[in-house]
Amino acid sequence: MDNKTLNIKRFAKAYHSACMLELQALKPGNVHIFADGHGMTVQDFIKSADASALVISQADLSVGERIFQSVATTQKAVGKNTNLGLILLCAPLIHAAFSVNEQLNLQQSLASSLGQLTSADGLLAAQAIVLANPAGLGSVAEYDVHDQAEVTLSLMMQSAQDRDCIAWQYAHHFSDIFEFGLPRYAAALSKWQERAKTHSQAWAASALYLGFLARKLDSHIVRKHGELTAVKVMQEARAIELEYWQADNPKLQQKALLAWDTSLKARNINPGTSADLTVACLLAYDLQA
Repeated sequence: MDNKTLNIKRFAKAYHSACMLELQALKPGNVHIFADGHGMTVQDFIKSADASALVISQADLSVGERIFQSVATTQKAVGKNTNLGLILLCAPLIHAAFSVNEQLNLQQSLASSLGQLTSADGLLAAQAIVLANPAGLGSVAEYDVHDQAEVTLSLMMQSAQDRDCIAWQYAHHFSDIFEFGLPRYAAALSKWQERAKTHSQAWAASALYLGFLARKLDSHIVRKHGELTAVKVMQEARAIELEYWQADNPKLQQKALLAWDTSLKARNINPGTSADLTVACLLAYDLQA
């Protein structure tokens, strides 16, 4: 079996594992194995990961092709938007992973890949976004995805970075993933690997999710409910996260996390962007291993 085939299988497995681990993590307000929500089930997300894993990991696709084909495959499998955000984040990471070598690590390869994005990538990403039709998409004056303007994917993301955290990652070389997420996940794994042996990765992923939610306004919440609600949720997340990190065993925080989960879902609040960032970070962690 040649290296290209091995990489396809390895990256597909890493992507699928990241999606499954994120579902195992108790993520208040989002869908997870402890509770469904927002008209979506855990099974919807499992089907989405199953459908998109090999597609997003093919060797000879552009970033735009990875995005569009993964979203199209997901729509055929589940008929709803379960994974647009995480696909937008994971596609460049997997694309960059094909170029990693002794001289070029994942973060450096990603920076190079982002610098080479084309207008074709932008068009395909715009078509994928329209196809997925995420809640609260609306329209904007500059480079509206509905207009499918002929701009590079990088320029399209740069224009949206002030209102969308996923776009911000493209404009800043995924710095939230590499500079915050990966160290936070590693710290959580180290902290609880003895006390939560059976599910230490899932509890560390919960810590990662809380960290993203407490650090920045979740742009999915901003789009659907406005900035004031997003600020309130971020403040709630900071209090929850503080208690979580103080626990000797994260399992002892399950009751509090589930109570907050119920509260968020009663308000129809879904921190989807924080969940997407969690998946991307888990993927990057695996790709760097």
